[in-house]
Amino acid sequence: MNILVVDDEKEIADLIEIYLKNENYNVYKFYESKDVLEILDKVKFDLAILDIMMPDIDGFALCNKIREKYMFPIIFVTAKIEAIDKINGFNLGADDYITKPFQPLELMARVKAQLRRYTEYNPNNEDSKNIISFQNIMINNKTHEFYFNDKKIKLTPIEFAIMWCLCLNRGNVVKTDELFKEVWQEKYYGNDNNTIMVHIRHLREKMNDNGKKPKYIKTIWGVGYKIEK
Repeated sequence: MNILVVDDEKEIADLIEIYLKNENYNVYKFYESKDVLEILDKVKFDLAILDIMMPDIDGFALCNKIREKYMFPIIFVTAKIEAIDKINGFNLGADDYITKPFQPLELMARVKAQLRRYTEYNPNNEDSKNIISFQNIMINNKTHEFYFNDKKIKLTPIEFAIMWCLCLNRGNVVKTDELFKEVWQEKYYGNDNNTIMVHIRHLREKMNDNGKKPKYIKTIWGVGYKIEK
């Protein structure tokens, strides 16, 4: 995902960049707002982090310019702490407002929260077709990435296919034979249930989900499996 960072305080912009890159985001960093105008139509941004007090075009004006064409989340990170400034920011279309000094980990949590909301609730976002986000789960069928409690968990291709199928049908039971056919692309036989059970157990272990009383992947005995919404 591409994150836009605009802040004339070099130390702060660089710090935000470090934390974002540690989360594997692509960062486009600028110290002046005017440089952003040249790239807005060239890069598909997923979120922007803007300072308000900029030397050329202030953050409010930049936010207003972005909102003329784009609806990706915008987070203000600024030293302006007055209530009227927050109100102005939200009225212009900002999604969140953080005052300086701030905790980088809190900013990262808010970035992730905004990205989850954007991908889940924006039906016009192309990536939303490949991303499912609910509870503490986020799965991306395009990049084959699985996040649980905001931590990336490595899954085998089979484990990922099972998880994607269950998440795609969240709230509904996926019958054992249908799950097998979807994942293995083969005809289902009774003994194949043992194969599925092994992979389900591995998934639960990676998610620290209690096998006897699972919270996420539930067994519907004699029928199949499901993940609650």
